Amino acid sequence: MQNTNKIKLPYIILTAAVLWFIMFSPWTKTHINFWLAMTISGSLLIILSLISGNKFWKNIHFSIRDIIIGFVSALFMWLVFWIGNFLSVHLFNFAAPQVNAIYGLKAGSDSVIIALLLLFIIGPAEEIFWRGFVMERLSEKWGPWLGFASATLIYASIHIWSFNFMLVMAALICGIFWGLLYKFNRNLLTIVISHAIWDVMVFVIFPI
Repeated sequence: MQNTNKIKLPYIILTAAVLWFIMFSPWTKTHINFWLAMTISGSLLIILSLISGNKFWKNIHFSIRDIIIGFVSALFMWLVFWIGNFLSVHLFNFAAPQVNAIYGLKAGSDSVIIALLLLFIIGPAEEIFWRGFVMERLSEKWGPWLGFASATLIYASIHIWSFNFMLVMAALICGIFWGLLYKFNRNLLTIVISHAIWDVMVFVIFPI
């Protein structure tokens, strides 16, 4: 018998959109601590997805090869963003201020705490939710490629209320990369490691 207590996917995605609006919109972001809000949001979305039947642990496989792929892909993504930032700031006048605004989220926060949250909660939570749940559900409904494309566009579009083109493009690139990596690798551990390590590198250790 089908579990009617499951929360429907559109409502969960709408919840994610509201949370991202609160965290990034100019009307709300100044009234909250971004890192605390991001930690709570990621945790809440995982809980909602679990209630709706997300069994992400079934797609986690401990493999030395996949762990190495996770680390190497994080380094690759950092290089992609470094090159992208270099080109953008030389081509577009708005790029540098918008990138600085993203790094402004760190203002007043301890870098060690940020790194720990990114590594153990925020990065893993985003992949468990967006790829391990949203992309999986949409792929089941619409097929693997349309599911991947839809999940990627939703992931990028919820950042739109930041009114920061560079952030939206960053989310789109990340969504495409980790979505494809998960689609072909089929190990959630790989993209969790990749996302978490990349987060720490790009925000804390080696800012672009």
